[in-house]
Amino acid sequence: MSPCYCEQVWCRLSSGINAEYGDGSLLATGGLDSYCRVWDLRTGRAVLFLEGHLKSVLSCDFAPDGYHLGTGSEDNSCKIWDLRQYRSIYTIPAHSNMVTYCKFAGTPYNSMLLTASYDGTAKVWSHKGWMPLKSLTGHDNKVMCVDCSWDKKYIVTASYDRTFKLWTNKSIS
Repeated sequence: MSPCYCEQVWCRLSSGINAEYGDGSLLATGGLDSYCRVWDLRTGRAVLFLEGHLKSVLSCDFAPDGYHLGTGSEDNSCKIWDLRQYRSIYTIPAHSNMVTYCKFAGTPYNSMLLTASYDGTAKVWSHKGWMPLKSLTGHDNKVMCVDCSWDKKYIVTASYDRTFKLWTNKSIS
């Protein structure tokens, strides 16, 4: 087995590579410096520099429509960015503690946003209007991640209480 080598190091302040655009050409990273960067993987260069969070950006995800990006931060908020306008179009005061994860789910025409937080909850938000649809409570510690099945029938959360919970559509709606 031959060893693997790193070809490039792009960002030393990254808190993680969080989101890849559908065709694989773009990648978004959240930074400990409170910025989000969108990278063109064909050139290895940052093509967007998104400024607006007050603390570290811990998570980011591209919306299914390809025009929006969601970011979750230690400042307890989730920002929605319009990539065509190069700016934040909405700030969701999402949680009472840091937002550890944000994730879009669904199709370009029927999607929702999921957030997880150190406040012990995960929340479901409508894609249009960013209104809260449901707060998923039940963990005894901080919620670190959240994801959704492709058909939006199930949501799964994982927590520092050493459990994961599977939520059905009945518990969401």
